[in-house]
Amino acid sequence: MTGCRVAGESLPASVTATSGIAAFKPGIIPFPMDYISHPGALTLAAGIACGIFLGWRLRGRHGQIQNLTSVAGNDVGSEASVMGESGEFKMVLVVRNDLKMGKGKVAAQCSHAAVSAYKQLQKRNPDLLKQWEYCGQPKVVLKAPDEATLVELLSHAKQLGLTISLIQDAGRTQIAPGSRTVLGVGPGPANLIDQVTGQLKLY
Repeated sequence: MTGCRVAGESLPASVTATSGIAAFKPGIIPFPMDYISHPGALTLAAGIACGIFLGWRLRGRHGQIQNLTSVAGNDVGSEASVMGESGEFKMVLVVRNDLKMGKGKVAAQCSHAAVSAYKQLQKRNPDLLKQWEYCGQPKVVLKAPDEATLVELLSHAKQLGLTISLIQDAGRTQIAPGSRTVLGVGPGPANLIDQVTGQLKLY
């Protein structure tokens, strides 16, 4: 039998190093002489083995990246469907224009209305509040000519079941105590809010 031997077996005289097998020693597996005489072949074999191993590793990592990308894409898609690209939800703040409040005063009164509306909806309808937040919390500031218009808007919003917050000023600075300054409508569906405030102009 050529090319292998049993440990302890004597080597036949006809088998020499020129036949491609190194000299045997008891208990030692023979090594082909061709690889020793041609070291390039050994390098080539090692290179092929390394290439196969690296290709397998890279393919595994690429598959993991594709899976992660797929999951991330699904998450973005589901979130986009909840957000609504056309802006289905918003909050409107209606400022009384006849009071001639300063810019800082208007900003403060609008902030009061926004916070009040947020707290109300947080208790009454947290799911709707979350939808509005996903939309980017859109807010629009409009102007009303007088207090009577503000009251009419309030009544209409109530009839539609919208969240409302009417702010009355304490009168410590620019205007009389108890003055109704800002009406907050929403957050809520934009189509319903437009039924109440769609005819008003931007502040």
